[in-house]
Amino acid sequence: MEEGTVEPLDDYDVRQWDTREDCEVRQILDRIADKWSLLVIALLDCQSLRFTQLRREIDGVSQRMLSVTLRQLERDGLVSRTVHPVVPPRVDYALTPLGRTLHETIKSLVTWTETHQEEIAAARAAYDARREMMES
Repeated sequence: MEEGTVEPLDDYDVRQWDTREDCEVRQILDRIADKWSLLVIALLDCQSLRFTQLRREIDGVSQRMLSVTLRQLERDGLVSRTVHPVVPPRVDYALTPLGRTLHETIKSLVTWTETHQEEIAAARAAYDARREMMES
């Protein structure tokens, strides 16, 4: 192996997260790590919701941004959209089976964050104190 190169561990190759525009893995990670996508996926766990319900539940999301997020999640096969033939039209959004598997992963990440939030807060405070000392 050349000097300065990183050897992949087992089948896990970090280079698959390449930042090139045409990298599918990077595009998917960017989508599911987006704050609006995470909230939509979390809110749709075990229930379908209408657009207005989602918008009411997600503080700060604009109508346009929620529309874009739902469209992208639907395109990726994570959310399904059901139009009911009533007047006025009613549209429900729900997680697909694929979306439910992602929700399990998100729950694990949130659990990890909750478990380690105090350690992270302490590390941030220590870092900020060191930087402040260096700058003064």
